Amino acid sequence: MSGVAADARHWARRRERGALPLIRLMVWLSLRLGRPGALLLLYPVCAYYFLFAAAPGRASRDYLARILGRPPRLGERWRHLWCFAVCLLDRVLLLNDRLDRFDIALHSAELAEQGGALLFGAHLGSFEVIRAAGRRRAGLRLALVMYEQNARKTNAVLHAINPDLAQEIISLGRPRSMITVKDRLDAGYLVGLLADRGLGAEGMERVGFLGAPAAFPLGPFRMALLLRRPVVLMVGLFAGGARYDIHFELLAAAPAAPVSGAALEAAAIELLHRYVARIEHYCRLAPCNWFNFYDFWA
Repeated sequence: MSGVAADARHWARRRERGALPLIRLMVWLSLRLGRPGALLLLYPVCAYYFLFAAAPGRASRDYLARILGRPPRLGERWRHLWCFAVCLLDRVLLLNDRLDRFDIALHSAELAEQGGALLFGAHLGSFEVIRAAGRRRAGLRLALVMYEQNARKTNAVLHAINPDLAQEIISLGRPRSMITVKDRLDAGYLVGLLADRGLGAEGMERVGFLGAPAAFPLGPFRMALLLRRPVVLMVGLFAGGARYDIHFELLAAAPAAPVSGAALEAAAIELLHRYVARIEHYCRLAPCNWFNFYDFWA
């Protein structure tokens, strides 16, 4: 396996530190203590990861140095980890329909009102706050596209948090994955995926991101063009306290005619560059919301 492929798969191979019994305990405590009490529990957890999680710490320092243009200070490194931890905690509350605990601002939400569109996000801020806000809108249905291994992990975690919450997850890598995505879009679903990670060197494109080339997958952008669906960027930024800012942007309208061959590849690369530019914009807007804790630029 090439070095690029090995690195691209590193995030998928990494063993998750949080075991399900611990997740269930945190859920139980969070729901009984409330958000203010549960936030107190995060301090020792964050301190442990801050001191002993070497690889994520290096990745955080590298990212912060790129976004800040200088080596990060100790407090900035702590805030990055703290922001991630708070978003994970808030996920528990949001999955249990505690939306009233939060101050959520929606920007250009009408772009995500109509079904049949693809919603492209990134590991930037909270996807869960977007999904929770969507559940409050009558008639809005959302399916998620995930790599198969991550889909199994996510389903296990979601079941631990809220067994009654029905999940619509489409696993990539299966023969019928694309057909299932098309069926959901035809049925009026919004189909969401996080388009900043891939599983191998095949179909990866190196794009300038925060001053250096980084590998992004082309597959989601080819899929959007082949299915001839509009692509809407979605970002749920944690703004401190209990506030989230949800942004929607139209990245591309549905193609008027089918595209294939060299034209498809060129259009996919152009759409990917547009996506990366907007992700960089939101990273600069809310620097501590970037949650890819591995060597993204390798």
